[in-house]
Amino acid sequence: MMLWWKYQQLRSSNLKTRLTTIAELAAAKDADSIGPLLFALKDAAKEIRSAAALALGQFQDKQVVGPLIKMLADPTPLGRATAAEALGQLRNPEAITPLIPLLRDADATVRTRASHSLERLGWQPETDKERTWQIVATGNLNRVAELGSDGVEVLAEMMRNGTPEKQLSAVKALAEIEDPRVPKLMLEALKNPNVLARLAALEFLEYSGNESHFEVVERLLKDKASNIRAAAVPAAIRCGGNRAVPVLIGMLKDVSWEVRREVIKALGKLGDPAAIDRLAQALQDRDHDVRENAAVALGRIGDARAIRSLVLALLDVESFVRNAAHSSLTEIDPYWEKTEAARSTLPQIQAARKNREYWISHSAALLLEMIPADGSGGGAENLPAPVPVSVPASEPAPPVVIPATLPAAAFDILADMLGDRDRDLRLAAAEAFSRLNEKRAITVLANVIHDSDAFVRHAAESALTTLT
Repeated sequence: MMLWWKYQQLRSSNLKTRLTTIAELAAAKDADSIGPLLFALKDAAKEIRSAAALALGQFQDKQVVGPLIKMLADPTPLGRATAAEALGQLRNPEAITPLIPLLRDADATVRTRASHSLERLGWQPETDKERTWQIVATGNLNRVAELGSDGVEVLAEMMRNGTPEKQLSAVKALAEIEDPRVPKLMLEALKNPNVLARLAALEFLEYSGNESHFEVVERLLKDKASNIRAAAVPAAIRCGGNRAVPVLIGMLKDVSWEVRREVIKALGKLGDPAAIDRLAQALQDRDHDVRENAAVALGRIGDARAIRSLVLALLDVESFVRNAAHSSLTEIDPYWEKTEAARSTLPQIQAARKNREYWISHSAALLLEMIPADGSGGGAENLPAPVPVSVPASEPAPPVVIPATLPAAAFDILADMLGDRDRDLRLAAAEAFSRLNEKRAITVLANVIHDSDAFVRHAAESALTTLT
């Protein structure tokens, strides 16, 4: 081997030439290669130093141990990581003591390589702190949580200085430890720019429900990130209870529909009548999930002042909203259709009969039958058989169109629809059997008079009256 030429190539300004030379020296597996490789450890380029370190790890020669130990202080994570790996390959016990501090290196790769090399060298932690850092170096923060209070300090440092992924894992691991330092660390995590870490901290605060944390959580209800605002809502009611109602009511105009939905769920859970007016307004929200949850929340509060708004919600274009509104009306007053609040909606219901949306006009027609205008009688059980609803030519046709002579297959489809989860389909099927004068449907309709929805029950009863 022409060593002088190898040294010349290692002085080349071309990085690729220097890397090729190191690869040739490593492949030769000649003791004469050690000198040029040790020379390469002082190269200005981290890639050259790293390649030389890995190559030296293949030579079981004591003279390379000292230079590689010095390289554990390399200014780059790549240099420190490759030096740690090479020392593990050499299996020289002299490397154990200088490798231990690298378990606390700021770089995760360096920590992992140091841990693996120490394991190869047969090292065993002698103190709880060393054992803790060894676990951290492996990247398994859940094992750190198993250490209990002994792992708090390590996890706190990881939460502050780790990668975003490690910060999140550290917060989650801290949440598993019962230690008086943890709540304070969770409050610190709420200031972390890492959104996922903040969400994990909020989840902890929600679970703990500590009243002293309410003001901190309340500030997060105004966070720039919508997912933080949404996550802060359940934490706010857990920590503040009804103290959170005023600020939550103010959030019903939040730009995020997810936030508005979470706020409405929280207000329904709290059951504070102070929220009724704003929840009633939310029944007009542009998002159907928000409207549905507003209807549910009003039912949970159970105040009769919500009846009028919920009756009008029965005209909503979405069946989920109508179902929620009907369930809530029944919770508030089983005879809601006989109330003055329900009768006060008749002008709006009458106007809705001309709506171009089929289900709005159709629901309006049913409501006009259910709600007595004079305040006497009323209720689906006292109504005469309905007059078939006529839909203006400009309106869309009903969703179920059945030929005059009903084939057996079509009959089976309609019968199956009577048990569908969507009340609109059940309602349409019952009315179709009535319009077609399909007497074979008497048996299946008899089961529907116990349906959970009043409109469907009324349609089935009317159909049976027509068919019998």
